[in-house]
Amino acid sequence: MKITTATPADLQRLLDFRMEAASWISARGSDQWSRPYPADRLLATIEAGTVFMLRDGKRTAATITLTSEAEEGLWSDEELSEPSMFVNKLTVSRDYAGRNLGGELLDWSGDRAYRAGAKWLRLDAWTTNARLQRYYLDQGFQHVGTVLEGGAINGGPRVSGWLAQRSTRPTEPNFTDETPSPQPFRT
Repeated sequence: MKITTATPADLQRLLDFRMEAASWISARGSDQWSRPYPADRLLATIEAGTVFMLRDGKRTAATITLTSEAEEGLWSDEELSEPSMFVNKLTVSRDYAGRNLGGELLDWSGDRAYRAGAKWLRLDAWTTNARLQRYYLDQGFQHVGTVLEGGAINGGPRVSGWLAQRSTRPTEPNFTDETPSPQPFRT
């Protein structure tokens, strides 16, 4: 397997990934990702070079987004003063479930963040998805807080405000990394 930077040609596959994941999550009783993700927003992240695809030959096994930009309203000014990178949209194809590809992508992200000079690998997870939160805790993340207000449509509760982080660290991925070297973190 190899990891590459996503291209605009991957847009439909990424949208399909999200629909597949939403259906699987819904069958387990969560409303996470129940709204379609706007294609234009996803295309913008692809064009920014922050979306990565784990490929198995011509098949896509998983995807992850890794950015130095925090979602507005989640992290405190003090937290944002620390060099950090943020994981979003980690998704593994159901055909590849149970192989720890999500854990490997998190380790790869932590290594990439480390090489960029970041101290923390951070993420926000669905506030009501206890299984997902447990997954991240099992991957070595520590829960640092939950943001329940602001940022949601019509002023309702934030749906993805469970915050976690772990220290960045060097690792060797179990796949070939064909991505460009990460840009150094700017303080």
